[in-house]
Amino acid sequence: MIAASRRALLAATLFATAAGCGGDDEGRSRASGYVEATEVRVAAEVGGRLLEVTAEEGRRVAAGDTLARIDTRDVEIAKARAVAERDQAAAQLRLVQAGPRREEIRQAAAQAESAKADVAAAEAELRAATEDLKRFEALLAANAGSRKQRDDAATRVSVTEARLNAARERVRAAEEVVSRLRAGARRDEVVASQARVSAVEAQIAALDKNIADAVVTAPVGGMITAKLADAGEMIAPRAPIAVISDLDHAWANVYVDEPLVPQLKLGQAVTLVTDAGQRLNGSITYISPRAEFTPRNVQTAEERSKLVYRIKGTVDNRDGILKPGMPVEAELGAGG
Repeated sequence: MIAASRRALLAATLFATAAGCGGDDEGRSRASGYVEATEVRVAAEVGGRLLEVTAEEGRRVAAGDTLARIDTRDVEIAKARAVAERDQAAAQLRLVQAGPRREEIRQAAAQAESAKADVAAAEAELRAATEDLKRFEALLAANAGSRKQRDDAATRVSVTEARLNAARERVRAAEEVVSRLRAGARRDEVVASQARVSAVEAQIAALDKNIADAVVTAPVGGMITAKLADAGEMIAPRAPIAVISDLDHAWANVYVDEPLVPQLKLGQAVTLVTDAGQRLNGSITYISPRAEFTPRNVQTAEERSKLVYRIKGTVDNRDGILKPGMPVEAELGAGG
């Protein structure tokens, strides 16, 4: 992940010079400051071993340039496993949507008919057993038969009744199977199978993103001012790898006395002058709405006790003249 911060490369800028924002011969006011620039800390969304780091301090990069690559072999193995699971889930979904085959329905119907035949046979056997029981009971009553014959007949009736009940249960179960097969899959079963496919596809998409995130690119153009990791190192997710400074749009913060603030406005011309005499024209892009005490790095206690306003002068620094931390003089023209 890219953690962008707009922090100064040095602490606050110096207050006005000893002359104190006084006017020069051309009616312009001067104040001192330090150059600052936007820093972008470039990090990868994923962690792992760095295979390559092309970011080098002092190198200029454009947005989209590759800065580093992270090993993705583990992620690629996980993706291959997820693809196999997706294929399996998709095949199961097709089976559910297609429903049972005709031969499966015929087989279930045949089992139901076989169970019905067993019922008919059991019913016939039960009738015969019942008749035998009645006959043996009559003989026993006439003292013409034995008790054992009557008991054997009664046992046969009980066994046959149990077989008949079991056969009827098989018929009911077989008919339910036939009805279920003919009805096809329930909607909930189809939805569940679709959800399984969608879940695995989302997992694959996440793994694809991890593979793509393993190639770290520059989010903005600028100069690499810090290299924070080298090839071969293990880095954690979102750990910074390099720092890019946008030197093309450098600025200077300047603190001015309250009497001068009413004369300033956004867009007003400002000229930043280096100690070497180089001049860069720009404009005021920010005027603080609140007063504050002069920064503590101003030399005298008298100056530090003053309430001042911070202004920001932005210039076109594509020639690379200004560097972060460089002291400059800001010439403030009269507001229009």
